[in-house]
Amino acid sequence: MISTALAIQTATRDAVHDEEVMEMAAHIFHSRNEVDEQTFSKMLYMYSAHLSAMTATLVTHACLTESQLNDMLETIKEMDSMGKDIENGNN
Repeated sequence: MISTALAIQTATRDAVHDEEVMEMAAHIFHSRNEVDEQTFSKMLYMYSAHLSAMTATLVTHACLTESQLNDMLETIKEMDSMGKDIENGNN
């Protein structure tokens, strides 16, 4: 349990310190006075979404074995396929 908590902590730290995430943060900081409020809001939203996705990905990899991860991805693909079938009327 402690090792999992440490793995989650490390994954979160790695996401925050990811080079691309840091570049996005620097860009937002340096251009904050040069863009309108709507553009600044969009930039913050994109940064937040990217950081959240990176964190979720790294935490998932820290908590699941490769086999569990593959099972999860297969289930997602199956659910996506079922959703498309329903949307197309192919019950």
